[in-house]
Parts: sequence; C-alpha cells; structure tokens
Amino acid sequence: MKISSPEQQDLTPVEFSPEMMTEINQVIGLFPEGKSKSALIRILHIVQTHFGWTSVPAMNKVAEILSIQPIEVYEVATFYTMFHLNPVGNYVFEVCRTGPCMIVGSDDIIAYIEQKLNIKVGGTTSDGMFTLKTAECLGGCGYGPVMQCKYKFHEHLTTEKVDEIIEAYRTASISK
Repeated sequence: MKISSPEQQDLTPVEFSPEMMTEINQVIGLFPEGKSKSALIRILHIVQTHFGWTSVPAMNKVAEILSIQPIEVYEVATFYTMFHLNPVGNYVFEVCRTGPCMIVGSDDIIAYIEQKLNIKVGGTTSDGMFTLKTAECLGGCGYGPVMQCKYKFHEHLTTEKVDEIIEAYRTASISK
C-alpha cells in the first residue's frame, strides 16, 4: 500500500503522550544498547494502537526517537501489510488473496464484501466503520478463504458468514 502523497496528509510534526513514551521506552529497554532499531516493529504497533494508523509525522517521530533515518521506518511500515499507512475504519477486513484461498473463492468473497459495503479494496465505508484490504497469506491455507479483523481470524468464509461477521462487528460498535 502506498503512503498518501504529502498533499493528502497533514505533515505537522506529532508529539507522543507521556504514556506512549513510557511504553516505547520500555520496549527500547528490551534490547541491548546501540540496538534500539530492533524495537521498530513493536514501536510501530504502539503508534498504530494509539493513533489508529501510522502517519508520516508519526513515523518521523519514531525515527527521531530511535536515532535512525525516516526512510528506515518507512521501509518497514510499507513492507508489512499490518501497518495502515492511511486512515482506516474501526474494523479492517484483510482477506487473503494468495493461491490456496483464491482456489476456494477468496476473489468471490472480496467482491461480495465490496458490493455489501459499497467500497473497493483499500476503501473505507462512509460511516468510517469498515475498511477492506487484501493480504498476502494469512497462514490459514487449509481453512480458506480466510479473513483477519482485529487479530481475529475468520475461516471457511461464505457470503452468509461474511454477513454474520459484518453484523457482529456493527452490533459490537453500536453497543460500545
């Protein structure tokens, strides 16, 4: 996934809360002195948990904290599909699109979700509730088609199961 162009993102520098900094410093402390870059992925998870996505200014702040070049952070954040480089909905549906899942219908599931939520892959519903993404192998090849949302895996997907999943997340969001 591409990072939004500078014209599309607010590039105002961000500051992390004291709570975030405590959490980040705890993670950095897990690694030997001089090896703080090893904490990068865990810190990006912290950033995404707090902000909902990993913006360029947040990645720049991570680079500053770790005393590395911003490009080193961008390289990691853009490599892993788990990092959202643009704002996303409350629930991100990541549907596996690799061979084993495709053979058992992941393309049909992706098309169904697009139709059901009136969005395309990479899009977010107008209410901000759902985002649809595809993923390269979620590691459930024997259980396809597979989708992940909020670290929960949904296996052997059918259109009926997708309807149930959407309704369950919609209900959970309303009841919060």
